[in-house]
Amino acid sequence: MKKFRENRKAVSPVISTIIIVAVAIAISIAVAFWLGGITSIFTRFEKLEITSAYAKAENQIGGKNTWLITMEIKNTGTSDTTIVDIFINNVPIFDYGTQIYNKAGTASGKVTFDSTDVGTNVISWRLPAGGVVTLTFQIVDGAFSFTAGQSITITLHTAGGQDYPKTVVLP
Repeated sequence: MKKFRENRKAVSPVISTIIIVAVAIAISIAVAFWLGGITSIFTRFEKLEITSAYAKAENQIGGKNTWLITMEIKNTGTSDTTIVDIFINNVPIFDYGTQIYNKAGTASGKVTFDSTDVGTNVISWRLPAGGVVTLTFQIVDGAFSFTAGQSITITLHTAGGQDYPKTVVLP
């Protein structure tokens, strides 16, 4: 049979309580950081703001009325977004064909993001969170009739399925 030592002391109840409380606090802090990390992953969102949009009459292309459309777009959301389509009066921009030109008026079927021409039936422009981009393109009067004084609605469509419309009056 095993013999116990009579001089041996146990851990004091106060010390054991302090140890248990310290472990509980450490675990709760670890859980709080873990939940904070998970929350930031699931609360990201996309939000574009069109801070300015205007049209101005340009030199005629092919003897037809021409307007230069300029839009400044800011991503105020917490995640990056990609603009995948542009609509003019609910019609995809590339359905207008040769009525759409880049900023310089030299490339048919293209639009200009900052200084980069994008288009020929595909738009895919990535805008990082907090980023700002200037979209410019020219509209030429043609089969889809545009006239001075007409209001047009330009809608940006993103990969996330969101639409961001802005109305512009042709001068």
